[in-house]
This record gives sequence, C-alpha cells and structure tokens, in this order.
Amino acid sequence: MALLTELNLYPIKSCGGISLREATLTSAGLMYENIYDREWMVVDTKGEFMTQRDFPKMALITPRIKADTLELRAPGMLRLEIPLGLPDPEEEKTLQVRVWEDAVQAYDCDEVTATWFTNFLGTPCRLVRFHAEAKRLASGKWTGDVEAPTLFADAFPMLVISEGSLADLNGKLKAQGREALPMNRFRPNIVIGGIEAFEEDFAESLRIGEAKLKPVKPCSRCNVPSVDQSTGVPGPDPLDIMQSYRANPKLDGALTFGMNAIVLEGEGQVLRVGQDIGVDLAF
Repeated sequence: MALLTELNLYPIKSCGGISLREATLTSAGLMYENIYDREWMVVDTKGEFMTQRDFPKMALITPRIKADTLELRAPGMLRLEIPLGLPDPEEEKTLQVRVWEDAVQAYDCDEVTATWFTNFLGTPCRLVRFHAEAKRLASGKWTGDVEAPTLFADAFPMLVISEGSLADLNGKLKAQGREALPMNRFRPNIVIGGIEAFEEDFAESLRIGEAKLKPVKPCSRCNVPSVDQSTGVPGPDPLDIMQSYRANPKLDGALTFGMNAIVLEGEGQVLRVGQDIGVDLAF
C-alpha cells in the first residue's frame, strides 16, 4: 500500500527545509501556518536567483516558523527574524527578480536582512518575497489546459519522489563502494513509501484523501544532490551513476529523478504523514 511518508516545506528557495507532519495543499504547492513553499528567494545585485548550485552554503540556512516571524539560523551568525506580515502597501519596496526565464515582482526585504545574507554567503545579495499580486505559471507544455501557479520553485508547485527510487539509486551507489544518500539531497515536497522504484514516473494521478495530484514532468537533475545538506559541502555527485540508467529521452537525455506535480483537486485539503495514497498508473 502506498503511503505518504514525508512532507517538506522550503520557505526560502535553496535554503534548508522544514519536515512537517501535516501541510495544507494549495494550487501553488504546500503551505503551513500561512507560509508557502519557496515564498522567499535570495537574489544577487541584478535580481537573478541564487541557489546551492553555485552557493552550497545556502543549505546551512535553516528556517523555523514562529508565531509571527520566520527565524533563520546559520553557523557563526546571530539569529535573524523575518516578519511574516506583508508590508504596508504605502511603504513596500519592490524589485523585479528573475527565476530562469520568468521575471516577477517581489517585495524587497530590509537592509539588515540583506547584510545578514551577504555576510554569510560572502557575496552581495538580498532576500526577496513573492509579491501578493505577482503571478507565475508552470509551463503549459507540461500542464496542458491546467493553469498551475507556482512561486519561486524552479518550475512547478511540487516535487514527488518515492522511497523505492532512492533505495534503487542507493543500491547502485553501494555496489560501487559509495555511501548511500539521504532523501534530503533531492529536496522533495512529498515522499511516497510502499511503491516500486520509479513508479511515480508512470503515475497518471496521485490521490491523497480528497486531493488529486498529477505528475506532469520528470525532474531533471543538476549538481545539488552532491551537496551534503548538513554541512553545505559538495561531495561525490550521483549523476555519474544515474547516467547509466536515468537519461530521459523526453528531456533530450537529461538525467531525471522524481516527478514535478500539479494540483487537480483538493485545494485547501490538509495532507498528513501516514495517509494512504492511491496511485493511478498511466497504462
């Protein structure tokens, strides 16, 4: 039987995640205590998004949700408190920022916050928050006639991976004398237990209570899975092992692991770890 075994929220793109027992499903992804997945993002002086691809230390910025702030911690830094309330419209400062090919408006967080991130990452940067009036949609090439909003995620509202897929990869790594990798290297929002390796690749839909998700696009992989999320230090990259069996012809041979998903039904439903998942295969 397929089970929901993990729910993970990443308030700041490419920074540490929060493991949850339950989360609210929205059309733009998971939400908890009115904080959305990838609602914040670090940008450089040109407004371009920054990630662990180039700044692996971002993994060490760990968030904690408090009553009215998002608390951030990082080694060697004082704690930083980010207000959860949106700025007054008459006082807000905005920036146009870019995620891949998408340019969107964002709230510019204050100078204290910018200095904190700049000092920790060792390069000039700022923290921004997705603007309440901004709109960004996942690619219609993959979502069809469904308009799927997303915030600062790379491209889609959610990433789904099965425990079986990771176990399969780890078996291949161990056969080469290498250490197994934890699931957090792949940064999924939803983890499924109780199905075969890569069965999520062939799912037409996933039913969790009253919610219905649709996996739409295989997730192509970069170097982030090589970054140890507990140390922020890159290590051996699993892509060389994946090269032998995860090249995907649908993406011109890109190496894929996990499935990007959108919400078809059940917006507002609360998902809970331990729930049964109905996996409807596409064949």
